[in-house]
Amino acid sequence: MEEEVELILDLCKERMAAAIEHFEKELVHIRAGKASPRMLDGVAVDYYGSLTPLTQVANVNTPDARTIAVQPWEKKLIPEIEKAILNANLGFNPENNGEIIRISVPALTEERRKTLSKQANNEGENAKVAIRSARKDANEALKKLLKNGLSEDLEKDAEGNVQNMTNDFTKDVESLLEKKTKEIFTI
Repeated sequence: MEEEVELILDLCKERMAAAIEHFEKELVHIRAGKASPRMLDGVAVDYYGSLTPLTQVANVNTPDARTIAVQPWEKKLIPEIEKAILNANLGFNPENNGEIIRISVPALTEERRKTLSKQANNEGENAKVAIRSARKDANEALKKLLKNGLSEDLEKDAEGNVQNMTNDFTKDVESLLEKKTKEIFTI
């Protein structure tokens, strides 16, 4: 029985950690006015007939806080990369000089900052819902074990552990959200 309790706790922790990981990935896509190579993470380029991540066909870096530079490894890919960036619908307008593609990241307006903050809050709420869902599933599994002969003390201890995990992961979400909100409103 104790191994089953450990298994339930491990599974619960994995699901909560996965929720945090997903939340962090979503926050990266919410741009805070500062240029970051990760803004182009979702861009895929048609490379000899197959969609390939941009980072596998070009070097992506930020020469300054407002510019992303994309240096393709093959010059003939420049039009394909430009098309892929435009098709990704990121709100960027790439410019090329025949050697390199530059993307200017515009400064955010106050209204856009508020919208991004709401988007970050929504993602945070989704992460918290996923964490609470993991808690609910773990508690239900513990209740089933209780019916199958698990001692009440072990079940209560395990429920306490699940709640502590829930509290810790929820604090992590709050911390990440606070940091992102501060980043969004920093001019």
